[in-house]
Amino acid sequence: MLALTRSGSSVVLREVPDPVPLSHEAIVRVNTFAITHRDLLDLTGAWPTAGFGEQNVPEATVPGRDFAGMLVEYPAAINPTATMRAVLGARVVGTVSREAWAELVAVPYTRLAGLPDNVGDVFGSTLPTPGLAALRALELGGFLLGKEVLVTGARGAVGRLTCQLANLGGAHVRAFVRAGERARHPLAAVPGAEIVSDHLGSRPDLIIDTVGGEVLGEAIESLEPGSLLVSVATPTRDEQVSFRTWRRDRSAGARIVFLDDLDEVTAHDTLHAELVRLVRLVSETKLDVGVAVERPWQEAAEVLDAVRERRVRGRAVLRVQMRSERG
Repeated sequence: MLALTRSGSSVVLREVPDPVPLSHEAIVRVNTFAITHRDLLDLTGAWPTAGFGEQNVPEATVPGRDFAGMLVEYPAAINPTATMRAVLGARVVGTVSREAWAELVAVPYTRLAGLPDNVGDVFGSTLPTPGLAALRALELGGFLLGKEVLVTGARGAVGRLTCQLANLGGAHVRAFVRAGERARHPLAAVPGAEIVSDHLGSRPDLIIDTVGGEVLGEAIESLEPGSLLVSVATPTRDEQVSFRTWRRDRSAGARIVFLDDLDEVTAHDTLHAELVRLVRLVSETKLDVGVAVERPWQEAAEVLDAVRERRVRGRAVLRVQMRSERG
């Protein structure tokens, strides 16, 4: 099969062996995949990836996590009719630790959810990693009705979905965007947010940080007594966070929780059910995933550069063109 493989900090399209599924894995023919922040870190070697210990992702490895496509082979160990209510040829969305940027991917059946007719592959493939991160972070905040929720990095993939999900839960949502981003797009709203600001402002009940670094330090200083800060940012290997301890000391009973987007977000028994929830919300037009770029995977290197340089305002999705489509 063809796949995009790591070449330095970019990718090249080349032939690789077809995946050999384990007994609990299905085979999906990939139609689209979305670029996540963690994918970019994998390609640059800025963060060690599951399966490689403390080493960077090796050259020629197939990267990629979030995808949508067609189910072409059932797991050998399960009854798909009872477990997935699916048939061969069903459209599905899913997530893996790596190797999604290929014509075929082997994926545990618990990491798949069906796609209804009114949710396209492009939109479906943007959901798994950021959507699951947003759900997990907000669930830690408990009952949201009437709470003040602050979301940093609100125009990013995780932040955008977090704002909308918090709004659906009845929270009053304030979106934080960095001053430079706000200057470039001063009139741009954030779906689900009542207020868009370039400063943290008043102290909320729940802070969801998707940025890290200096912003995370400021968020720690903004904690109220008894409030909660959940960080779902994916840091670089050497990133440091600093804050003034005397500000933190005023927040008796406040808690800080760090969620890693692989170990804490996608490694849950409830992943399938949560993917189903996210897909349903998109189907009901209650979630806007914010797709900005859709290109064939032959243009992957150019799209990756555009995403890194922040020239893409929204999600970037690549389409896999099978050999028959390319003629």
